Amino acid sequence: MRFTSQPKREQFSPLYFLSSLGAGGLAISFFMYLLWMTPHKGQPIPSYSTLVPAFQDGSIAMQAMILASLLGILYFSFTHLRTLIWNFRQYRAWRETDAFARFVKTNAESQLMAIPLSLAMTVNVAFIVGAVFVPNLWEVAEYLFPAAILAFAAIGVYAFRIFLDFFGRVLTVGGFTCAKNNSFGQMLSVFAFAMIGVGFSASAVMTHNKLVSAIAFMGTALFVMAAIIFGAMMLVMGFRAMMENAAEKETSPTLWIIIPFITVVGIALYRLNMALVHNFGVEWAAGSAFAFLTFLFAIQLVFGLLGYAVMRRFGYFEHFVSGPRKSPGSYALICPGVALFVFANFVINPGLVGLGVLAKFSIAYFALYVPLVALQLKTIQVYFRLNRKHLGDEPERPAELVPAE
Repeated sequence: MRFTSQPKREQFSPLYFLSSLGAGGLAISFFMYLLWMTPHKGQPIPSYSTLVPAFQDGSIAMQAMILASLLGILYFSFTHLRTLIWNFRQYRAWRETDAFARFVKTNAESQLMAIPLSLAMTVNVAFIVGAVFVPNLWEVAEYLFPAAILAFAAIGVYAFRIFLDFFGRVLTVGGFTCAKNNSFGQMLSVFAFAMIGVGFSASAVMTHNKLVSAIAFMGTALFVMAAIIFGAMMLVMGFRAMMENAAEKETSPTLWIIIPFITVVGIALYRLNMALVHNFGVEWAAGSAFAFLTFLFAIQLVFGLLGYAVMRRFGYFEHFVSGPRKSPGSYALICPGVALFVFANFVINPGLVGLGVLAKFSIAYFALYVPLVALQLKTIQVYFRLNRKHLGDEPERPAELVPAE
């Protein structure tokens, strides 16, 4: 796909970074099959050294699954990197315009948090690609965990600078219009903190070095708590504005941002508990893990139904997905599909299988994956459609770049 339908410099939106984020999330969704369905005894995740024998000794079904997963990871990782580079080029040009100067004086300034959000996804994607494609890389993983911690720390500093510039402005100068905050668009900023936090948690649970695990644990705690505290504020503000002024059609997909938010926070907290189990001898019962995952999954389903009801009533999909209208905020549809798929994998495997009520690779096990695979394929279809509309070869149409206030 060639990036031909590029917005004019004045019309660029940081929400286009969600195209890169979505591709990275789709790459991780394919990794879920390898994580839960291939043997990797003695390792927290599969790697090149475990996938090669699993492919050689596995059944035709196992071989097909591994091959399809690797191709999915490779394709969407490349797409993630390509769209990230495209976005940075557009962003640099946009910063020189008067439109950017006006932008940073509005509610929409918090959309800049889409940049560290995408960068945090880049580190996660790079970690997975390195593990499954680079021979013997996992054998030196203990040396990589401190590097990953430093990378997430640097992205975290960048995220706090953007967020504190925005928050400092609205608390000292004003200019935040509550009436235009009638969406969950402000949740994007706290989603970035959650993504950085889940990145730290990977090192906390995977390393065998107690000091590295403790440092990563504290990094996770900092960013996850920032996400939860500020997220609670944004959630209340957004609901109040929507109840008073009604939701906006163009920003209605933000009602689904709670789904990926819950996914990354939930996985981060799950990993922290497992880090305590693996490295510090703290017990965490299978029943507690099941209850934890199930309650969070229930929250996702509730917001999924709410968001769908609102978008269906607005006719959002007919206008901004299959229809001719353009809004970069439509990329916010991708993360919820990916996030629900990923978190459902945790509910099925550490949850139901871990509790002992579901046998792995049983008929019931694969039956639960049927709707998940359908969700993944639908998300991929929507992602391709949005890319063709916004970045691909479709004829130019007037772009309606409505900021998620």
